Amino acid sequence: MSSSPAAATRRDTRSRGAVLGELERTRSRIAALQAEELGLLARADAIAAEQTARVPSSAGREREMPLREMAAEVAAVMRRSDRVIQDRLHDATVLVTGFAATVAALRAGAVDTAHVRIIQDAGAHITDPDARVRFEQAALVVCERETPGRAKPIIAMIAQKLHPVPLADRHAEAAAGRRVWVRDLDDGMAELAAVLPAALAYAIRDRLTQHAREVIAARRAAAPEKPTGSDGATAETGDDTGSASTAPAHPAVERPADNDPGVTDTRTTDQVRADILTDLLLTGHASTPVSSSSIPAGQAITAHVQIVIPAATLTGDGTAPAELIGYGPIDPDTARHLAGTADLWERVFTSPTTGAVQHVDTYRPNRAQRRHLDARDEHCRFPGCRRPVYYCDHDHTLDHARGGPTDVCNLANLCVRHHTLKHASAWNVIQKPHGILEWTSPTGRIHLDIPRRVLEFTALAAAEDPPPF
Repeated sequence: MSSSPAAATRRDTRSRGAVLGELERTRSRIAALQAEELGLLARADAIAAEQTARVPSSAGREREMPLREMAAEVAAVMRRSDRVIQDRLHDATVLVTGFAATVAALRAGAVDTAHVRIIQDAGAHITDPDARVRFEQAALVVCERETPGRAKPIIAMIAQKLHPVPLADRHAEAAAGRRVWVRDLDDGMAELAAVLPAALAYAIRDRLTQHAREVIAARRAAAPEKPTGSDGATAETGDDTGSASTAPAHPAVERPADNDPGVTDTRTTDQVRADILTDLLLTGHASTPVSSSSIPAGQAITAHVQIVIPAATLTGDGTAPAELIGYGPIDPDTARHLAGTADLWERVFTSPTTGAVQHVDTYRPNRAQRRHLDARDEHCRFPGCRRPVYYCDHDHTLDHARGGPTDVCNLANLCVRHHTLKHASAWNVIQKPHGILEWTSPTGRIHLDIPRRVLEFTALAAAEDPPPF
């Protein structure tokens, strides 16, 4: 009688270190096989192209047959749609011929297919061969050190900086294609979509989110008070911070009656955002009873976006792209316009030799260390985490109780999840120069977390060196 998979798992006595080591080797073998598959698909595409070349150019539709025939046969072998395979044949050829170093890195197990897609997507518009080689070198420096999620915005910025055509010119052309459309869905629904300049799209989402927070805050204020015990303490609290306060989040909002829609509103944040979008577009304001009761008359909600602008770009002396935090590169004209209407400016000074954030100053010089850390880190500094700094704690790398100084060289942003993990598990971290964190896992593996700007600077510096082939 054969044993169950669960029983086989229980008999597996491999240690944690052995499991992790085998995972690394397996991942490397899988990547090598994926690179081999790309080579095979590219060769199949080349065979079809050779057959197509032997068909007279006047044959018309007959010239399509070699590729369609090849795609159908490969699809049958791989059990995929021939239309999908035809696209994959083309993509494989583009990668093998246009991104040879990336395919080689995949074959060596240094990156995975998610990294490859990011490099291909970002570099596809760089047609100049020398610029693409430099881009690919820089992109691989990033991908060999970061997760795909973290690598994507860095690589997008690198592609913009190395692109031979100025971003302002490309943005003007792209902005001409802005549009809104509707796509029908099932069950009486439809999808409303728009292509807009990134700064406007992010500002719209931010404003909707602020409206939604006001609505949800009003809902919580309108909720019936929780029962109290004999000592007057609340029986239960939903405050994530552990606070026992029962004061309404917005005391200026009058508590509605029990039959008010705010009391029974159970919409999620996404649902509230969608409803407010509808209200704003159709009526000019958030007009539903719940929305109206949560926003005092005349209260303006202004969208907030964070832009990083090189000094030369800001003054008009340079054309380097600015960056919309959370999205990536935006054109200089848009950045300068947003800077001209900003209430608060912060100057971020970076090292000319490493790219590391060295100093942050502002016209409001309070909490300078927090501003420095937020500019340097941008997100949680645990390897692979992208939780924005707004939801993170400024953690002492060496505990303050053990003599760790409250200084930027001993502080880093950690989200609640990874702040807890650092203090409650065998994960350890030390801070290196330029804000680099060296994490040590419970099995002794070293994982470097490099600040985004240091990594981007290092990658661009690598792009300036001649390729090693």
